[in-house]
Amino acid sequence: MKRRAESKVFFPWERRRGVALVLGRARVKLVLGAILVVVLVVFIRNREEKAAGVRATRATITTAHRAVAAFRADHAGACPRELAEVVASGHARDVPVDAWGRPLRLTCPGRRDPQGFEVSSDGPDGVPGGLDRVE
Repeated sequence: MKRRAESKVFFPWERRRGVALVLGRARVKLVLGAILVVVLVVFIRNREEKAAGVRATRATITTAHRAVAAFRADHAGACPRELAEVVASGHARDVPVDAWGRPLRLTCPGRRDPQGFEVSSDGPDGVPGGLDRVE
């Protein structure tokens, strides 16, 4: 019986490439891994920047709240029309701004307490009363 000669025609996916194939796959995995790491770092950085801005704004709101309370104590409970009055009276050094560079909002009387007041920020998007406001 005669043996058939082995065919010398190969399809591209049938040919073994050895080391080159393994290195090609390793490079793809490495590049995909690097892209994933960069995306993850950017995501975490953006989230932390926003959180840091909210924390800084809350600290500024607390300071402004104390200054307005001191103003009201010195003026028989009268609310200032704006935060610039608090600065003019010497209870604050300058008009407080949030972490995004916009001035804080003073609401007198407050929504929750009709006898009190509220100091708030429009938040990162700057929309008055928006969903990401900081109070």
